[in-house]
Amino acid sequence: MRPISTPGLDPTRALEPTPGLEPTSGPVPAPGAQPEPTPGLQPAPGLHHPTPSPEPTPALQPTPGAEPEPALTPTAPTRRHLLLGASALAAATALASCAPRASVPPPRASVPSPASGRPAAQADRALLLQVLAHPDDDLYFMNPDTQQALAAGTPLVCVYVTAGEADGRNKSATDRDPAPDKAAYSAARHQGLRQSYATQLGLPLFTPWDQRVLRLPSGFRAELDVLEHRGRRVELVHLNLAMHTPAGHMGAPSLWREPGLLLRTLVPEGSPLRAVQTYTHDSVVTVLVELFQRYRPTVVHTLDPDPDIQVSDRLTRLRDSEQPGYSDHADHTAVASFSWAALIRWARTAPGGPPPFVVTAYRGYYNHHWPKNLPPRLLDQKAAHLVPYGAAPGWSCGNPAGCGDYNVGGDRPLTNRKGWVRATHHRYPGPRLTLVRGPGGRATAYGVLGLRAVRYDEEPGGGFAAPVDLGGGPLAPVLGSATLPGGRHLLLGLRLAEVEGLGGPDVREIVALEPARRGAGAGTWTGLGNPESDPDRGRRIGVPVAVTARDGRVHLFVRNAGQGVSTRVRDTSGTWSPWKDLGGGPVQDGLTATVGPDGRVHVYAPGRDTVHHWTPDGPAPLPGLPTPADAIAAADGRLYYRPPASDRLLSPGGPPGAPPVDLPGYGPVTATGDYLLGRATDGSVRLLHQGRRIHPAGLPVTLDTPSLTADAHGPTLAGLSPDARPWLWRPAQAKA
Repeated sequence: MRPISTPGLDPTRALEPTPGLEPTSGPVPAPGAQPEPTPGLQPAPGLHHPTPSPEPTPALQPTPGAEPEPALTPTAPTRRHLLLGASALAAATALASCAPRASVPPPRASVPSPASGRPAAQADRALLLQVLAHPDDDLYFMNPDTQQALAAGTPLVCVYVTAGEADGRNKSATDRDPAPDKAAYSAARHQGLRQSYATQLGLPLFTPWDQRVLRLPSGFRAELDVLEHRGRRVELVHLNLAMHTPAGHMGAPSLWREPGLLLRTLVPEGSPLRAVQTYTHDSVVTVLVELFQRYRPTVVHTLDPDPDIQVSDRLTRLRDSEQPGYSDHADHTAVASFSWAALIRWARTAPGGPPPFVVTAYRGYYNHHWPKNLPPRLLDQKAAHLVPYGAAPGWSCGNPAGCGDYNVGGDRPLTNRKGWVRATHHRYPGPRLTLVRGPGGRATAYGVLGLRAVRYDEEPGGGFAAPVDLGGGPLAPVLGSATLPGGRHLLLGLRLAEVEGLGGPDVREIVALEPARRGAGAGTWTGLGNPESDPDRGRRIGVPVAVTARDGRVHLFVRNAGQGVSTRVRDTSGTWSPWKDLGGGPVQDGLTATVGPDGRVHVYAPGRDTVHHWTPDGPAPLPGLPTPADAIAAADGRLYYRPPASDRLLSPGGPPGAPPVDLPGYGPVTATGDYLLGRATDGSVRLLHQGRRIHPAGLPVTLDTPSLTADAHGPTLAGLSPDARPWLWRPAQAKA
């Protein structure tokens, strides 16, 4: 794929070398054989693979900076989670890190952060950092977004929290019952990642990487693999936490929720980092914050911290590798929760205010339950990146532990009945910028930067001025909005009010920025609560959307935990009604609210088999509509969306004899008047007007769905690029 130029980014400039790296001169002998597992335990399912066997207690980490000592002889644990006495815990933690142990802060009052009204920070270069639970989460769930950013020259850092050792069995088509070897299986998966990213950089499959040890300020160390080619750079950071506790329970989920637990790392065969380390809940957050501070990413990819409720019997759940009650692997949820806790801490504690970054969270095993949304071209590319990761036993890569994860080699990603590879779904879908036109036709955009709301105002000479901080954080990355009488704007967000773990609060709420009267400041944030009364169900809600009815009332809609729609209404005095469950569903998140030609408020959402429709009174079925893959666009009484596994754009119910809508591509589209805006399969932006396709020239790679507004002067387009800066486009540059 031809790289796309990003303004402000020099694709020939490598990342600045930073202190704390230890080059390694070559492979390190593998640690000794694994002892026999403790019998009689029933561990939870492993990643994409059969249930791992429990692992005995490994040695504690030696003091950072000292030479690694031989591993201690492990002994069978005598308590369920290896809870230590106070003195033993303090000693173990001291061995794990030079930094003092931070206590878990008490629950905070659920109050949105106020607007400062000051300029927000802006980045001077782009960098994408991904936090994954296992090797291959990025390849399965975050492409094609990752690959398109990398192809455009954006440096990439992938942080893998667990070692991915599962049960240690690297099964292949010719050997379905290999001997378990966790150190070797972890190393083989690391090698598969190196092979996949080498090919994405345009290099030969078995290109050697620079393998090092990365020292962090807390005293923890990580395995680091670095490869650079023609100014494009990939770094793979492996923390290598064990996937299971000594008692056989899932490691990352236990560490997230259970106070006092210690979790040790696994040493992959041939790793340059040979010391076993011990992590606590707080040290995982601390290390992630240190990695954010080191790399200063402008885009962060995470997994889904709040997967959908998915009820299934035990055998189905185990077959689908899902946690009880929810549509994802428990490791994905725990690592996503650690990631958001670290992002919140980084945003709150960074000198000078929140750093300039944006976040995209990705659904995981959710993909198995909903329509597949990748057209053939993108599916083929995505699956192709998994082939070198999966490899085959006959490959000669020079790694004695193996050349990849043979469990998913060859055509397995495409033939797997779970179909994870066939979709890429965002946890918080929707355009990154809320775009409105003000007096004189100038544009204003609202977005989320550094987990806080910001406002971008168009400058007289074109383009956007520096962002203005509006507070409200920590916010999910997509805002809702409505225009009030008089032209003022009401903003709405999904706030991750509490992300604590260890049995602490885990709170999500809808918040609103009520606009001040002209000249009276930025306005006031108000908590609107949650349509779900149960806190666990409250985590499953979606991003808010809103529309102003012709009578001046604002109708707010949110996908609820039951996968239907809930609403609140703001009257013209500013008073909000209670939450009301409209029922209906089940639907995916990505609601569309609009006022139709009939003057009524309408809500549309993609279901499993058709488009679902509501009015403020409740569900109003539209029978016979084809199945949508993503969100629905609505304009002037017409609907627009793509069917599953297709690049076509449908517009059912259009005027009789109307020609097909010719805007091939990927993902949702945005519609206003007779303009349609979407993305082509290569990620570039496309505009359609009265049957004429327009290619807006010179635009950077765009995060998620771009934004569109139009008036008598024509359309205005806006979006965010990988450097977390907004772009603005006018039709003067139009090119057919």
